[in-house]
Amino acid sequence: MKKTSLAIEGMHCASCAINIEKQLNKTDGVKSASVNYGMSKAYVEYDEDAVAEDVIDEVITSAGDYRVVREGEHDDHMSHGKGPDKAYKKFLTALILTLPLLATMFFPDLMMKDGVMEGMAALTAVVVFVVGWQFHRGMFLQLKRFRADMDTLVSVGTLSAFIYSLYAMTIDGHVYFETAAVIVTLILLGKYLEEKSKGRASSAIKKLLELGVKKARVLVDGKEQEMDIEKIREGDILLVKAGEKIPLDGEILKGSSSVDESMLTGESIPIEKNMGDLVYGATINGAGVIEMKVTKTGENTVLAQIIQLVEQAQGSKAPIQKLADKVAGIFVPSVMVIALATFLIWMFVVGSGFESSIIYAVAVLVIACPCALGLATPTAIMVGSGKGAENGILIKESQSLEVAHKITAVMFDKTGTLTKGEPVVTDVNVFDDNLEKQELMTLACSLEAKSEHVLASAFNKHAKDLGLKTYETEGVKAIAGKGVEGKVNGKKIYLGNDKLIESLGVEKNNTHGDVFEDLADNGKTPMYVIEDKKVIGIVAVADVVRDEAKTAVKELTEQNIDVYMITGDHEKTAQAIAKQLGIKHVVANVMPDHKAEEVTKLQKSGSVVAFVGDGINDAPALAQADLGIAIGSGTDVAIEAGSIVLMQSNPQKVVDAIRLSRQTFKSIKQNLFFAFFYNTIAIPLAALGILSPIIAAAAMSLSSVSVVGNSLRIRRKRL
Repeated sequence: MKKTSLAIEGMHCASCAINIEKQLNKTDGVKSASVNYGMSKAYVEYDEDAVAEDVIDEVITSAGDYRVVREGEHDDHMSHGKGPDKAYKKFLTALILTLPLLATMFFPDLMMKDGVMEGMAALTAVVVFVVGWQFHRGMFLQLKRFRADMDTLVSVGTLSAFIYSLYAMTIDGHVYFETAAVIVTLILLGKYLEEKSKGRASSAIKKLLELGVKKARVLVDGKEQEMDIEKIREGDILLVKAGEKIPLDGEILKGSSSVDESMLTGESIPIEKNMGDLVYGATINGAGVIEMKVTKTGENTVLAQIIQLVEQAQGSKAPIQKLADKVAGIFVPSVMVIALATFLIWMFVVGSGFESSIIYAVAVLVIACPCALGLATPTAIMVGSGKGAENGILIKESQSLEVAHKITAVMFDKTGTLTKGEPVVTDVNVFDDNLEKQELMTLACSLEAKSEHVLASAFNKHAKDLGLKTYETEGVKAIAGKGVEGKVNGKKIYLGNDKLIESLGVEKNNTHGDVFEDLADNGKTPMYVIEDKKVIGIVAVADVVRDEAKTAVKELTEQNIDVYMITGDHEKTAQAIAKQLGIKHVVANVMPDHKAEEVTKLQKSGSVVAFVGDGINDAPALAQADLGIAIGSGTDVAIEAGSIVLMQSNPQKVVDAIRLSRQTFKSIKQNLFFAFFYNTIAIPLAALGILSPIIAAAAMSLSSVSVVGNSLRIRRKRL
């Protein structure tokens, strides 16, 4: 079986994606197919012996007015920032042309002036047939396959209002040009809002690609040579200097350093790397100089795998099928049948004559025009997203609104999400009776002030916060994997872990060991402070929990939502943090691909999962989750991958975001229900001749006002 992803041009609504997906899954030799409208991509798994690639292309193109974009054109396709601009221009054009038509509603005397009626007809024709041509094209394509969708509904409504208005001009009857134009304008507004969310997945992937380096230093016969990353092969020896990004995955052959792997693990504390240790592309080398042997290149690197995971997870999401489209499949043909039946019954059974019969039939079609439907979703989204923005919550995708009210589990990334993501000094223990805490920390902070030690930032911040005046130091240097040493105020001072104690031959008593272990058990990183081979203190550093995290966990639990914490930290540290927060479910020692896997496991167990994260490493899990919530202070990639973005690093906002999403989606459901309910009541009245086209148009306007009013109620609700 072969898996492939195909970029597709020409999809303009969610039903397009569903249509293509259905046709692909019907094709012999295709095991599975998933089409993502947001990314404009099809993900196909197929048997190469049973079906050729060009056959798959043909199936896609024959499903409608679509085109498969091949590899050479891929970059252009990915950067489809023109989509929202084009949709906005269409909406703006329609709006500008429609506004003069609405003027006649407020100044009916204008209709009596020469040329006004003809001008209205001309403006409406441009809106309906030029600006709104996509709806008619969509209707024709669907009718060829004996199907109906939202495009069919829009096309039937606008054409009926326009054509009857032309007829009404000949008999001095009432015209409905503004009705046809308003329908197109409102629907184009909805299309613009949809188009804005398209391409975010591809943008996320592009940002991931930008993390990689373009060139690397290759050692050839001991000489340094700069080479393009694409030309480097497995087994090549690379030189990586201090502060540089590691070009590719590999093994350290010479040297030692601390490496910032936060883009992979999410953990803020750099990792000590020595000879024989593995390093990964796009991670950042610390102060040391290393020589490494390349073990993985191209699509086999960890970064490439993360990119693949993001893309696959996004593609695996079934496109949301709008409620309006679902109902339209039955509603549209039903309306057309009712309108035809209305005409025939009044014409031949009742004998009311052609003019009356056509008016009653048109009243049915006008009353069925989807003005309220066009407003139902975009108004709720606009009001909901506006309120969200005021409260630091950005709703990016309409899918999140439908998913939010079904959430049964929230999985939090630990570092930078539940915790602050930066190490701070938390504990100071003194074991020398002649030494004060402040003096101990002055010694430690002085040592770290000019140190390359991975935790130096915590000590530097501590000294700054307390206003400590550090001593002069000499010969300060890092001891790889153990700590740091140097002369402070004439004293030989060491700061480090158990390995440092052992290497120096320093004796530690039971008290020292108990304090050290107790701090480690509580999720902290303890370090011995040593003077002249004597332990004079223990200082602990930790990534501290955010103040709002405990409240957020409590509120989610009270809503019967299971709360999980996932982290690359050790089990002991993770459990200690979880205990502080009241979290029962903990997944520790996790790499990026495993985060997405853990989300998948929860989904397979029947949970509807929201994932909350801030780092690049969280992007696959954010994409895989039913609802991805990204912390805005995190990386751009995480923000792009998430469906909801929190502009503040406040876990409490997760609760608010879910609540707002539920409120917004509830409003959308109410709007759609009202729109369809209105039609089910009004259409029979129109068919019975109780409602004239004029009254039908007024009732249609009233339904639109009601939908807008219901959407505005979101603003008054508390989060």
